[in-house]
Amino acid sequence: MTQTPSSDNNGDKDRLKLRRVAIDTYHENVAYLHRNCELYRAEGFQALSKIVIMANGRRIHAVLNVVDDEAIVGTEELGLAEQAFAQLDMQQGEPAWVIHAEPVESMDAVRRKIRGERLLAEDYREIASDIAASRYSKMEMAAFLVACTQSGLDREETLYLTRAMADTGEHMQWDAPLVADKHCIGGIPGNRTTMLIVPIVAAHGLLMPKTSSRAITSPAGTADTMSVLAKVDLSPRSMHEVVNKTRACLAWGGRAHLAPADDILISVERPLGIDSESQMVASILSKKLAAGATHLLIDIPVGPTAKVRHMSQALRLRKLFEYIGDRIGVHLEVVISDGSQPIGCGIGPMLEARDVMQILEGDPDAPNDLRQKSLRLAGRILEFDPDVRGGQGYGIARDILEDGRALRKMQEIIAAQGKIDYAFIAGPLNIEIPADDDGVVTAIDNFKLAKIASLAGAPMERAAGVDLLKKLGEPVTRGEPLYRIHAAFSADFNFARHLAEQDSGYRIGHPDEISHSYMEI
Repeated sequence: MTQTPSSDNNGDKDRLKLRRVAIDTYHENVAYLHRNCELYRAEGFQALSKIVIMANGRRIHAVLNVVDDEAIVGTEELGLAEQAFAQLDMQQGEPAWVIHAEPVESMDAVRRKIRGERLLAEDYREIASDIAASRYSKMEMAAFLVACTQSGLDREETLYLTRAMADTGEHMQWDAPLVADKHCIGGIPGNRTTMLIVPIVAAHGLLMPKTSSRAITSPAGTADTMSVLAKVDLSPRSMHEVVNKTRACLAWGGRAHLAPADDILISVERPLGIDSESQMVASILSKKLAAGATHLLIDIPVGPTAKVRHMSQALRLRKLFEYIGDRIGVHLEVVISDGSQPIGCGIGPMLEARDVMQILEGDPDAPNDLRQKSLRLAGRILEFDPDVRGGQGYGIARDILEDGRALRKMQEIIAAQGKIDYAFIAGPLNIEIPADDDGVVTAIDNFKLAKIASLAGAPMERAAGVDLLKKLGEPVTRGEPLYRIHAAFSADFNFARHLAEQDSGYRIGHPDEISHSYMEI
C-alpha cells in the first residue's frame, strides 16, 4: 500500500486539508479542487481527470471536479464527496495528498472488446478489479458495457466475468452443507415471492440467508419491502448472528460487500437501459457465488410486457444459467413462470408488505396468485433437501404456511433483524383509474403499471404506489375502478395520474383475446 508522502519530499508543501462535500455521487469517487489552488495550478490537473488521493495510509482513486466557489472548497482544501470521504475514515481538516493517476492498463482489454475481440479470464479479472477500485470513470465503464453488449459474450466469457466480479468482494461462509437461495430476474411488479419463500424454507429447517438489492428503476425491491417491517441494513456480522438464530435473513446486500464491481456496473447500466443476457447472468450468479449459496432457484417470468417476452429467449437464458452454475459449483434449477401480469395486488413497498403479511396471517382477502406462486417456488427449493421426495415440496410448503409456522418464522426474523413499528396506511393522495369500456381485462402492461407506481413516489415514499383492483380475465363495466394510485406529495401524484389518464395500462375486451401462451414449466 502506498504511504502518505512525508515532508522530506515536499509533502508539507503539497498537503491539502480534507473537506467533506455533502454530495451523494452514487458508486463514484469524486474529488473537488478550487481553480486557484496552488497544487491544482502547479500540477496541471484538469477537470474530469483521474487522480490518486493518499491519506491515513490509504490510497483511493477519484474523478476530479474543479470549482470556483470557496463555499464548496477552499484553495487549500481537497473536497471529497460522501462515498470517497467515507473510504478514508478521517475527519475534516486532516491532511491528504494528491497525484495524477496512472493510465488504467485494463482499458487496453476494453478497447480490444470494442473492436469485437474475445477476452480472456485474466482480462476480466483486471477489469473487474479496476472497476471495484474506482479506477474507471463512468464513461469508461459505459464503454465496457456497450462493447460487451454489441460484441456479445460467449459462454466462457460470461463465466470469466461471473468469477471476476465475485472475486472483487467478500465471500460469505456458512456452516451448513445446503445453503438455499432464490432469484427472480425481474420485470413483474408486486412479485414479492421471496418474502414468503424465505420463512417457509427456514421453518422447514434449511438455511436461507437472503441478500437482496434495493430498487433502482422499479417501484420496489425485496429490501425496500422488507424495510417496512424490519431493519435490512445489516453488517456481515449481524447477518451471521440473525441466520445462526433463525436459519434465515432478508437483508440488503449493499453492506455485505458482495461482488462490488457488479454494483458499480449496475449504476451505469440502468441509466443506459443496457441489460444484456450475459451481463445479467454474470451479475446474478456473481452475487450468489459470493453469498455462499450452494443451491439456487432462478425464476424467469415470460410475458408480452415482462423483461423476457418470448419462450425461446427464456430457454436460451436457462441454458446459460445452468452452464455457468455448473462451473461455479452451484446446484441451479430454473423455473419459467407466467409473467403476463403483476403478481399480488400492491405495487410499492408498503402495499407489497401488506400483501405478504396478509398471506402469512391467512387473511381471506390475501392475493391468491402471489400465495400460489410462492408455494410452488418454495416447494421447488424444499426439494433440494435430500429428505424431500420430488413432487412433495408444494404440499410441505402449504402445510408450513397454513399451520402458522411460516408466520412465526417471519416474526422471528423480523425480531432478530430489528422490528420496525409499521401500519399499512397508503399514501394520503389517491385516485381510482376507471375502465373505459365494458368487458373483461384482456391484458395488463407490467412496464406501464411499474412506471405509474414509480412516478407516484415508490420506493422512496414507502406508502406510495398502485393498488390493483382487477386482474386478467375479470369482468369490468365502464367507469369501474381498475386500480388506485397512492402518493404522498402532490407533484408525484400529478405525474402518476397524468400518465395513467393517458394510458391506464389495461386492455378491456372479449375473453378470447386473453393470451394463454405463457405457462409455467
